[in-house]
Parts: sequence; structure tokens; C-alpha cells
Amino acid sequence: MAKVFDGLTEELQQFIAAQQLFFVATAPLSATGHVNLSPKGLDSLRILSPHQVMYLDLTGSGNETSAHLQENGRITLMFCAFQGPPLILRLYGQGRTVLPADPAWQSLYAHFSPIPGVRQIIVIHLNRVQTSCGTGVPLYEPRGQRQEMIRWALRKGQEGLKQYWRQKNRVSIDGLPTPLGETLTHPSSDHHLPPSK
Repeated sequence: MAKVFDGLTEELQQFIAAQQLFFVATAPLSATGHVNLSPKGLDSLRILSPHQVMYLDLTGSGNETSAHLQENGRITLMFCAFQGPPLILRLYGQGRTVLPADPAWQSLYAHFSPIPGVRQIIVIHLNRVQTSCGTGVPLYEPRGQRQEMIRWALRKGQEGLKQYWRQKNRVSIDGLPTPLGETLTHPSSDHHLPPSK
């Protein structure tokens, strides 16, 4: 049975900290637009308070989340217990994309270990925290985090990543602009992008 909380309790924060995988869902306002659902790993999430979380967003083939947040801000994160007692945790909220040019970037980025391929930080203000039973989620033993994305980003180098962002990350699959795409429209803004690691 679902249970709603005012914010992230200590127990729920400990549950989140133990997870190696979470899922992010967003959608455009258009009834014909595509709902996006993405898995995230690589120790990329941090809890700022019982009502605010953030995650380090790495380079991907698209930039749907950022485009949707710029349009409407809606976002849901989901965590599943793949070990131990069954549990599903959903965090509903309003999110925003923080780019390196943002005054908040340095203080937020300091919470993370540097990872090659970083493009932005997603900050979420929670307006609903909800658990459900999770008895339909199978049990899995984690074998570790994949390193292919990191190796790919290192091979690309910073200039290669910028070119990739220009080609793949400027608009959503439905044509919505992304904050990153708008930054890349102005070459003088390149110095605000994350430095090579």
C-alpha cells in the first residue's frame, strides 16, 4: 500500500544512499510528445535536504530531461529495492537544469566526485515523497558500475564532447530546446562548460 511522506525521512535517505540505480521520468506538455524514462547510476545522486535532491547528469544520446524541465519542470525519480525488504520509492517534484555558467554550479558540483562527460546538474524540489510495496520487483545482485560511458567521454575529450552536444543535445526528440543547446548557440559561452578531467 502506498504511503506519502512530508519529505525524505532518515530511513528513506539511507535507502537512497544504498541504491546503485535510479530512474528519472519527465514528459512534455504536448499530448503527442514522448514521455522520457532514463536509468542513472555511477554514484550520481546527492540529497541536499529532506525536500531537495540533485543528480549529476552525464552526456547521453539525447537531452530529453533538460528540455522537459525547461518547458514545465515536472519530474519523477524512482528507486527500487533489488535486495533486502521490498520497497519502491518515488520522488515527485519540480526540477531545473544547472549549467556551469549558473552561479550555483560551483557549490553544487562540489558535492560530487568528478566524472568525465558531465554536462549539467539536475536539481529537484520535492513536492511528494511516496513509497509502495515493491513486491513485484525481482531480486538482483549488483556486479558493479559500468565504465563504458566514462571511457567514451575520455576518448572524446572536451572538444569532442562539445561537438557531440551540438549535434545531439540541443533539442529534444519532439523539437523542444534545451538549456544546454541554448548555451551552445553562443560560442563565447564554451568556456562555461565543464573542464576536461
